[in-house]
Amino acid sequence: MTQRLLIAVFLAATAGVASAIVQSSNVGVASVIDGDTLEIHGQRIRLHGIDAPESGQSCERGALEYRCGQQAALALADKIGQATIRCEQRDIDRYQRIVAVCRLGNMDLNAWMVRQGWAIAYRQYSLDYVGGENAARTARAGIWAGRFVEPANWRLGNRLQSANETTVDACQIKGNINRNGKRIYHVPGARDYGPTRIDESKGEQWFCSEDEALKAGWRRSAQ
Repeated sequence: MTQRLLIAVFLAATAGVASAIVQSSNVGVASVIDGDTLEIHGQRIRLHGIDAPESGQSCERGALEYRCGQQAALALADKIGQATIRCEQRDIDRYQRIVAVCRLGNMDLNAWMVRQGWAIAYRQYSLDYVGGENAARTARAGIWAGRFVEPANWRLGNRLQSANETTVDACQIKGNINRNGKRIYHVPGARDYGPTRIDESKGEQWFCSEDEALKAGWRRSAQ
């Protein structure tokens, strides 16, 4: 056997061992870092296709703020417990985390977090969990029970508007005019509700009901 062939055989065997090591690191008892990040055998794993509130993020429910990032992490930790989970790798992100769909038995944990309202579909990377998000929004589950800033926007520095930024009579539907001149209204809990600012000098306004907004010529936001 030539030296070149020996080297090739050695590299192939090494690659096989490395692959087996990586694969085994994706199965085990997980530590929950936050609502969309786990750690198994020291390897960080980012849940594919979903985005949960950050650890320090607060949301609002019943006019009261609560730590929704913490609640999301606790929900995931309680669901997993000490059970062994299996994570199917989809990618590696820029932080060298494995991006994966993780399962508890046959249950897709990514989908479960979205359906429970503790994460949203991360449309920038996948549309796999949009249906689950729509169901959670309709049921007003988790963060959908009140107001929140989309996690990606929160990471950019956007925060919930304070109470004094809403109208005194609690008409909280935001009638926004976008850059194309289209009149779109956002209801509390909608994805873009938090970041949207109303400038009445530009013809934007607050509405007390969706019916009022529709009659005024506004249409509901897509999300």
